[in-house]
Amino acid sequence: MDKNTDKITLKTTKFGEIEIDKSTIFDFVGPIIGFSDLKNYTIVDYKPDSPFKWLQSVEDMDLAFPITLCSFFGIDYQFNIPDEEAQKLKIENPDDIVVFNIVNIPSSNPQGATVNMLAPIVVNLANKKAMQIVLKNTDFQVRYKLFENKEMKE
Repeated sequence: MDKNTDKITLKTTKFGEIEIDKSTIFDFVGPIIGFSDLKNYTIVDYKPDSPFKWLQSVEDMDLAFPITLCSFFGIDYQFNIPDEEAQKLKIENPDDIVVFNIVNIPSSNPQGATVNMLAPIVVNLANKKAMQIVLKNTDFQVRYKLFENKEMKE
C-alpha cells in the first residue's frame, strides 16, 4: 500500500484488480466468525443495480462475502445492539449505523439464497468501525430464505 495516496489497488480473486479509496476500509473491532485474524474490509459494489454487495477482505484477496440489506427485500429487521458492542463500535448517533447481512447463494440454485439474520454485520459509517454481532435471545435465523415461494408457506 502506498501511504502517499488515498487509493490502493487490490488484486482480488473474485473481482480481479480493483482500486479502492482508503476511506472505504472498515476496521473490524469484532471479527467475522471464523476469520478472527482479518480486521480490514471494504464493500465492493460489483454490479451497481444489484441488491447484493461484497464485503472484500483487504488482507486476504481470496475472501469476499456476499452481503445485502434486509430492507431491500422488505424484511422487517430490527434489534438492539448490546451495550458492550455499541461501546466497541463507539456509536454516538444511531443514524451512523448500517446493518448488512451475509448471504449464502448456492451456485446451483440462486433462488435458494439465504441470509444470516442471527449474526449481522454492523457498520459505524462515522468512524469506519464494524463488527459481526451474534444476537442473543432472538428468533432470527442463520438461514432465512430470501426468495421463499409464497405458495409453500403454511
